[in-house]
Amino acid sequence: MNPSPSQQQLSLDPYLLGSALALLGFGWVMVGSASIAIAENNFGIPTYYFWRQGIFLSLGLITAFSALKVKLVFWEKAAPIFLFISAGLLILVLIPKIGLEINGSRRWLGVGAVRLQPSELVKLFMIIYLAGYLVRRKDIVRTAMRGFLFPIGLFTIISGLLLLEPDFGTIAVLFATIMGMLFLGGAPLRYFLFLVILGGSSLAAIAWHSPYRVLRLTSFLNPWDDPLNSGYQLTQALIAFGRGSWFGVGLGDSVQKLFYLPEAHTDFLYAVIGEELGLIGSLAVIILFSVLIYRTFMIGWAAEQRGHFFGSYLAYGLGIWIGLQAFVNLGVNMGILPTKGLTLPLMSAGGSSSIVICVAISLVLRVDMETRFPKVGQSRSK
Repeated sequence: MNPSPSQQQLSLDPYLLGSALALLGFGWVMVGSASIAIAENNFGIPTYYFWRQGIFLSLGLITAFSALKVKLVFWEKAAPIFLFISAGLLILVLIPKIGLEINGSRRWLGVGAVRLQPSELVKLFMIIYLAGYLVRRKDIVRTAMRGFLFPIGLFTIISGLLLLEPDFGTIAVLFATIMGMLFLGGAPLRYFLFLVILGGSSLAAIAWHSPYRVLRLTSFLNPWDDPLNSGYQLTQALIAFGRGSWFGVGLGDSVQKLFYLPEAHTDFLYAVIGEELGLIGSLAVIILFSVLIYRTFMIGWAAEQRGHFFGSYLAYGLGIWIGLQAFVNLGVNMGILPTKGLTLPLMSAGGSSSIVICVAISLVLRVDMETRFPKVGQSRSK
């Protein structure tokens, strides 16, 4: 007896969903703990960021639930429009008195406490668009240079806008994600060699052109050379991990979050986890991300085996993005990668990032649903 549509919709991958919800809940608790001091100082309310993040997570879950009910064929057809709109928002960010400048970067739109970070939307819609492109132009991508260069041209335009904000971290993650998707789409290796040399040289030139980026790229090699300036964030993060030892100092008892560690509830949340919950808590985060990324790629592989190529490329792209961003954030916190302004997916405080990542997870769940129950997707791509 075939399952009913309602049973089909409730049949979600338990490992992907469970790991994602565990990361969301874990992150929410740690955001509350890491932000107590700064919330008390800025707003006089110690739990301000805790409840603020709770609202964002609620909106994210509601949006994700709504996206889960939308057929993938809609996303495939609407992706060019969404990508165009999100690119337009990147232009609006650069207009004075429209874009909000925070800590020297102009990355947000909004009024009062309501803010939108268009770069998060661009990452999502670029992946959705490229998944559809790889289906529509699969023969050209595999045989002709122009099929490979077209998405690179789009990336170049978008990265130019991101560079003006500036948002070098998003450029690097988006570039690597696009390369991964093109590779999985069958693009010849000789194209990658050319582009890696060209792209690597360009990114190096961009980094070298700005002195603060050079400091970020070099200070992580030995942050103790300048612990009060270029190496300050990393030295404070390393102190946090050192204090945490095996089992941590206890939830809520971090010292580094008391104005020693900058961005403790956003970019350096993992360092606070290491201090309060020790190696055990730090490994728990890595295990949860490993499960989530593994299941995402397995869902993509299953979709590919059944000829659901749009869903396959979409799952692969979202898995590369989330996995790479998590890897970079964890690496930055532990001092094995240069400092980048990238949040820890599903865990760090932030409205746009939390909502968009929740939607990304729901899209992977939708891929799994349409792969196992083809009638749910109906007019999906062949």
